[in-house]
Amino acid sequence: MTFLNIKPIAWAFSLTTLGTEMLNSVFSFYYVKLFLHLYKVSEVAFYQAQMILMIWNALNDLTGYFHNNSKADCCSSRHSSVLYGAPLYAAAFLLPWFPWKYYHEGDWLSGLHLVVSLCAFDSTLTFVQQAQCVLFAEIFTRYESRLQLIKINQVASLVGSTSILFCGLISDNMEILLNFQVIAVVVAILATASLYAGMCHISHLEPKRSPEENLFSETVQDLPWTSVISLMRQILTQKNFRLFLIVNFFQVFHLTFFSNFMMIFVDNLIPTDVLPSSIRSIMYGAGFICPQCLVLISQSWLRKFGYYKIILFSFYLEGTASIVMLLLGQQYYYFLALYLTVIMVIVQASFCLFNLPLADMVDADLLKFNRQSPLSSMVFGINALFTKPAQSLAPMVILSRLNQFGYGNPNKSTILDLHEAIFNLICLVPLGIAAIQILVWSPFSIRKKTDYTGAF
Repeated sequence: MTFLNIKPIAWAFSLTTLGTEMLNSVFSFYYVKLFLHLYKVSEVAFYQAQMILMIWNALNDLTGYFHNNSKADCCSSRHSSVLYGAPLYAAAFLLPWFPWKYYHEGDWLSGLHLVVSLCAFDSTLTFVQQAQCVLFAEIFTRYESRLQLIKINQVASLVGSTSILFCGLISDNMEILLNFQVIAVVVAILATASLYAGMCHISHLEPKRSPEENLFSETVQDLPWTSVISLMRQILTQKNFRLFLIVNFFQVFHLTFFSNFMMIFVDNLIPTDVLPSSIRSIMYGAGFICPQCLVLISQSWLRKFGYYKIILFSFYLEGTASIVMLLLGQQYYYFLALYLTVIMVIVQASFCLFNLPLADMVDADLLKFNRQSPLSSMVFGINALFTKPAQSLAPMVILSRLNQFGYGNPNKSTILDLHEAIFNLICLVPLGIAAIQILVWSPFSIRKKTDYTGAF
């Protein structure tokens, strides 16, 4: 299968992926260091912001069913959700990089800035990305077509992930804030253009729904809250969906753990004379670019073994790498840099495949309950509701642990303890998560199309 054989609608969908990847990767990778190191936000304010984000996330995701149930013009169409949301999404992305004034250490305004930035970005991300995920499940209904889409999506994600590399090289890993601000504006403009172009093409290429399907869609819009809750209960009572939620929660935690703190880990554990700033930028970029390459070259494995075995193998690989690094010790700087990059790549690459089981569960739910139309947005919304809290818990747990060993104000007596604590974190957290995921993922039974009936 060559890229020339890929359907135009898949290319159009990949443009929306390009836009979201450019914004998400830069935001998640740089915002923690920005607020902790440059804006000097207090520890309490940081925790408060993450707690507010967790609550905001829950409220935000509970409204996800509007994609199926709302009559509002901006929500009734997946295309409108992206077209309305794209400029707001880009504006929310730019919020953190421009300080509202010169911040002093512990300034309350920097804490408010963090809260507004996190909540605004999460709201617009949910608005745009949930529509995108639902389109993935509803337009691409065959496993082969989804594999094809995953393939071209990784190309788009690969290109989008280079924003991390360019941001790091041009701003000297955020040491030159003005340079970072300039490239952030460029990224926002390019991402908005990509989202618009992709969604406009999808609206022209998407198969038209029959009058009967449109009629059913209108009746779904009129569902009362009691019916919505009943449908949610049906979805949540399914064993495979619960197993997936647990695995995905820890995957999101793992991904946030590395994307938010990678720069801080490297700055503390690897001396600058061993790993210069430009090499660090390349390393950070590789952590986001190589996963897409890995997924691209694994297409034949996905067709041969299926996503279930590939994802399970990635968990074993993460656990093995963690044990090896723990036995080697933190003094092997080059091995440590390689380990951090490899773990980041594996976690990102396996996470790229998670839309496949989630879309398959939408199909399985459709068959199991003999529905007339898939509850795509509800399944994706419930998934987000239960897994997004990990995005707030990860930075809270890790920062709390680091602060116990003097992070932020290290001195000669505590620096070695801090470095040891960080090293233990980067080895033991992946090991523990891998062990949990292996135990939970093993009983997952939807592994191919023939497993749908009665298996969900």
